[in-house]
Amino acid sequence: MSRICYVCGKRPQSANLVSHANNKVKHWLYPNVHKMRFTLSNDPSRKVVSAKVCTKCFKANKVKKVV
Repeated sequence: MSRICYVCGKRPQSANLVSHANNKVKHWLYPNVHKMRFTLSNDPSRKVVSAKVCTKCFKANKVKKVV
């Protein structure tokens, strides 16, 4: 399964771990995404969608969680 946010499109990034001796090792930084059922806040039809959303979009009220 992909680790991509449905709302903003945030996806994994590659970066370097840099030691004190300036040795560089590649590693991945993953976004904090959770699978949930929600409706988009700016969508007037209020269609329920089940997808992965990052916590930044959830906290910014871009989505409304459906229970």
